[in-house]
Amino acid sequence: MQKPQIIDLPKILDKRGNLSFFENDNQIPFRIKRTYWIYDVPGGEFRGGHAYKKNEEFIIALSGSFDVIIDDGKEKNTYNLNRSYYGLYVPKLYWREINNFSTNSLALIVSNVEYNKNDYILNYTEFLSLRK
Repeated sequence: MQKPQIIDLPKILDKRGNLSFFENDNQIPFRIKRTYWIYDVPGGEFRGGHAYKKNEEFIIALSGSFDVIIDDGKEKNTYNLNRSYYGLYVPKLYWREINNFSTNSLALIVSNVEYNKNDYILNYTEFLSLRK
């Protein structure tokens, strides 16, 4: 099973402004089937609080910052995302929560599957059972 990891993206420096990018499985370990973003999160709120059976994600802070808490059922790790030239790869079967959003933060998420409500694991006990 793959593990969550920070992935550095190409960074093209230019005095007119920098540029970073990713292209499907050239920089991230899957083909992109879905893209969505999270924004305008009120102070103190969190997103996530679930895992997926098949969905893998790559999460980038395009603007501002936020924390992604990743839980494998035994250990939790917190990743602070605050730059647009790296992101967090989250494999399937990892519980995730996103919190501590700064003002005007923008989270971009790409995933390897199209949206399917049946792919969500919303119950932590069920998640622990599937991890075994």
